Amino acid sequence: MGRLGFYFDMTACIGCRTCQIACKDKNGLKVGTIFREVKTFETGVFPKPGVYHYSGSCNHCANPKCVEGCPTKAMHVDEDGTVQHDKNKCIGCRYCTWACPYGVPKFIKETGRAGKCDGCKELRDKGKAPVCIDACPMRALEWGDIDQLKAKHGGATTELPILPHPSVTNPSVLIKAKTLAFQSDFQKKEV
Repeated sequence: MGRLGFYFDMTACIGCRTCQIACKDKNGLKVGTIFREVKTFETGVFPKPGVYHYSGSCNHCANPKCVEGCPTKAMHVDEDGTVQHDKNKCIGCRYCTWACPYGVPKFIKETGRAGKCDGCKELRDKGKAPVCIDACPMRALEWGDIDQLKAKHGGATTELPILPHPSVTNPSVLIKAKTLAFQSDFQKKEV
């Protein structure tokens, strides 16, 4: 098996944030800290405005900047290709939070350490899917071998105007995007 990653079907996502809530609940995160975040964007102008949602978490990049920036190797690439965080090695320096162009690692004040999506490693080790996948009522998220996901979902992209260019980190995420997500006149909608 190669690298593992996420597939996100933007055309199916209704922005319900169930994936975000499931992740927050599973990880016992306090108010203000989330590892998976759904953002809503508006684009276009009247009479043809458009709205789309983007559900993002750790992209388990092939060239993770958070790993490069971690002085203690708390952030590391696991044998399955996912980016993992060892809280026992973390010194809370926040270099990973500054280095990640996606803003994924979060500094958690209560622990004095960073934290992030681990792809629900302990669940996957038991043969289960990450909680965000199972929680999505629209089945807009999938998890698996990134090459198999590419073969299954031809035409999916890693490039969106709202994200850093994929050449920066080579993210393990594929997106079936709405056409309007490529328009340049978008703005984040506060929800």
